[in-house]
Amino acid sequence: MNTALWTAQIALALLFALSGALKSTMSRERLLETGQTGAAAYPLPVVRFAAICELVAVLGLILPQLTGIAPSLTGWAAVGLVVVMIGAMAMHARLAITRHKPAEWRNVSANVLIAAVAVFVATGRL
Repeated sequence: MNTALWTAQIALALLFALSGALKSTMSRERLLETGQTGAAAYPLPVVRFAAICELVAVLGLILPQLTGIAPSLTGWAAVGLVVVMIGAMAMHARLAITRHKPAEWRNVSANVLIAAVAVFVATGRL
C-alpha cells in the first residue's frame, strides 16, 4: 500500500509541478495555446494564485512523508488538490455548457481522474 501511495504522490507532484510552473510563467495566450483553457475563465492573478497553490501542494505531497516531519501534511496537501480539481471540474463544465465547447468534457474527465488519485493519497495518508 505504501508503494502505491508513493507512486500516486509522485505522479501528482510531477503533474502539478508542471502545471504550476506553466501557469505561473506563461502568458494567457500561451496557456490557451497549450491547452490550459481555464486561463480564459479567470483573471490572470487568479490563475497565478492557483499556480502558487499547486506548487506549494507539490512540496506538501513529498516533503512531509519523506522527512517524517508532520507526515499528515501530505494527506492535507492531497485534500487541497481535491479542492483545486473540484474547481477545475466546475470551470471546464461551465465552459462546455455556456460556450458550447464539448471538448471541455474531456478536461472534466481528466479532472475527475486526478481528483480520484488525490482522494486515494488523502485517505491513505490521513
